Amino acid sequence: MHIDLSGRRALVSGSSQGIGLAIATELARAGASVVVNGRDRDKTERARASITSEVRGAEVTAVATDLASADGAATLREQINDLDILVNNLGIFGAKPVLEIEDDEWRRYFEVNVLSAVRLIRMYLPGMMDRGFGRVMNIASDSAVVTPIEMVHYGTTKTALLAVTRGYAKAAAGTGVTVNSVMAGPTHTPGVEDFVRELVGDELPWDQAEHQFMMDHRPHSLIQRLIEPTEIAAMIVYLSSEFASATTGGALRVDGGYIDSILP
Repeated sequence: MHIDLSGRRALVSGSSQGIGLAIATELARAGASVVVNGRDRDKTERARASITSEVRGAEVTAVATDLASADGAATLREQINDLDILVNNLGIFGAKPVLEIEDDEWRRYFEVNVLSAVRLIRMYLPGMMDRGFGRVMNIASDSAVVTPIEMVHYGTTKTALLAVTRGYAKAAAGTGVTVNSVMAGPTHTPGVEDFVRELVGDELPWDQAEHQFMMDHRPHSLIQRLIEPTEIAAMIVYLSSEFASATTGGALRVDGGYIDSILP
């Protein structure tokens, strides 16, 4: 299967590092013109340089703005008028006992993890529908279905993204636009390395720390390791293509078999 995204413009929110950067890189490798985004201008420019260095001839634009705010989304729209592919990857996570999560923190998680996606879909979906082609993908998580006791607030926002996805897929029915969620499992990023260290400590070498984290905190994983960001990116590239034209409104898994159910 050869996927050619030439002529398509893609935005990946929160793509200055980690999963987002991997997705942006693989979309560029498939031929898409890519917009990378982050709050920090230097990190966002480094992400752009990383992709152009790795993918010969890549067309990459860096837009540094905070998409967790309405003003930040407006700044993006001033520079990027329309899109063919929208990947809502921006998100935050962290461990905290659920009884200690205050109202302001709940609001912050919803603002970043849910409303950032809603705003961007609202901005770019109508144009996709008018043109008869578009791909919207929301990066959810296994935590949308298997709520982790150490971060209920995070899991709840990812559950909300599944509903957001289904609702906007219905709004785009019959237009040639698809809207899907991708439920990523525990993935190897710098932020997750820090998270693992919070839970298992700094004493063990990384490979042992990863193994202990999976056995103690994610024991249902069938691959028994962290997922690599490129494995998430491969699903996104497929969903961005013409081959995925009949897949919409779905919650697709790249979770390493972590979710212990037949359906999401």
